[in-house]
Amino acid sequence: MLVDSHCHLEYKGLVEDQQGVLSRARKAGVAKFLNISTRRSEWDQVIGTAERESDVWASVGIHPHEADQHADLGREELLKRAEHLRVIGIGETGLDYYYDKSDRAVQRDLFRMHIDVARETGLPLIIHTRDAEADTLEIIEDEKGKGDFPALIHCFTASAEFGARVVELGLSISISGIVTFKNAKDLQEAAKDVPADRLLVETDSPFLAPVPHRGKPCEPAFVADTARFLAELRGVQEEELAKQTTANFHNLFSKVAA
Repeated sequence: MLVDSHCHLEYKGLVEDQQGVLSRARKAGVAKFLNISTRRSEWDQVIGTAERESDVWASVGIHPHEADQHADLGREELLKRAEHLRVIGIGETGLDYYYDKSDRAVQRDLFRMHIDVARETGLPLIIHTRDAEADTLEIIEDEKGKGDFPALIHCFTASAEFGARVVELGLSISISGIVTFKNAKDLQEAAKDVPADRLLVETDSPFLAPVPHRGKPCEPAFVADTARFLAELRGVQEEELAKQTTANFHNLFSKVAA
């Protein structure tokens, strides 16, 4: 059984047929789903889906693209929502200097606020980083100095050096369907070196459909294709990788078991 550790079930492309999407994923062997929020207006939806579906869990957070619209979001709002039984993660949050849809200083401030909430609640921080390795690492290192917090880099596409450093800092790494792309040679090499006990898999659906589904809206069921490719890449059996990544998910998102 597999876990899709990062999907957007409320997004266009999935929400119109959410029951069908979940059914197809379950048939493909997906046992749990982490439904990620990216803006304040989504929190009720992601929590509502998690309340209806016993195998779906929720996160609460603000994506860096949305930072400007949430610059005044107080930590108390996040803390209050994090108390919900079905909320198991904080995010996604982080830095995106590729699209620069929000002021970088605001992105950094909100990122630190999310870290503070993750530290206080003990819920894992779900980090998005794109073209912002140096600042992302600087903030993580600085905040780790103030007190530890659980976290993972989702949809990992950064350098192998960045990956090695965040692992040293205690973070996990989640691999998406990008690893199956023909032009993802650097990512494929980096994915081989992620320690087995720090590795998760995800779809980031409805984005980034893996081979052989390129050009289609991505679905949580496709995490099986990514896991299959990743197992071959790392030279392990599919069942072993599924068992390990599922155990890693439960170890990191310990509120699920609780």
